[in-house]
Amino acid sequence: MVKLRLKRCGRKQAVYRIVAIDVRSRREGRDLQKVGFYDPIKNQTYSNVPAILYFLEKGAQPTGTVHDILKKAEVFTELRLNQTKFN
Repeated sequence: MVKLRLKRCGRKQAVYRIVAIDVRSRREGRDLQKVGFYDPIKNQTYSNVPAILYFLEKGAQPTGTVHDILKKAEVFTELRLNQTKFN
């Protein structure tokens, strides 16, 4: 099973990448693909929406924090639009 979760990158300041990663891997383990970036201090977010939508359509589950970040970025509305377009 694949999850979308945060992977810490910053050494002194907490900066995270949003990655698609296997559930059995540890937090700093090898990821399948980097799909976004999150800086909680500056409150900046970058997300590769097509890649995130691809993994969500394939059944990837976002963690709680990633779910909140994606909800603010309105990724789930685009997911619903894509699902209604193809059905």
